[in-house]
Amino acid sequence: MPPTRLIEAGPFDFDHPLCTIEDIRKVNPQRHEMEQLTGVVHVDPEERCIVGFKDVTKKEFWVAGHMPDFAIMPGVILCESAAQLASYYAKKYELLDGDYLGFGGMDNVRFRRPVFPGCRLVLYARVNKIRAGRRAEFEFQGFVDDQMVFNGEMIGVPILAKATT
Repeated sequence: MPPTRLIEAGPFDFDHPLCTIEDIRKVNPQRHEMEQLTGVVHVDPEERCIVGFKDVTKKEFWVAGHMPDFAIMPGVILCESAAQLASYYAKKYELLDGDYLGFGGMDNVRFRRPVFPGCRLVLYARVNKIRAGRRAEFEFQGFVDDQMVFNGEMIGVPILAKATT
């Protein structure tokens, strides 16, 4: 049985997101085929949660090679989408120092249904814990057509662009 939703389901305005891909690019460093977030439709700094989405197209870099006759979004890319949403929130609201937010780990990840080209993947993330200067812990969930397709927990850690010795 899937866990309870982190955030109530909408109504969210996907046609007029709060943050577009251009806004996301001002915060997140990913570009080209590694951009896995289309927009952000809800932010609640008081509850420390965010809702975004990825419009999955037939032009995704993995479609031609990830089971070409039955293209499904790879689990690692699903996790990357959730991480980019969490990273956007952490950097936008200055939860951690550092130039970037990197993966520090993932736990309890479950893939519940496949995600296909043509789907809109709706992503939820919520901050569970912050260890000042060290890490931010998030819960995340993904939905397609109001059905949970994956969920889990992740740790984001600050990364400096130029390592000091």
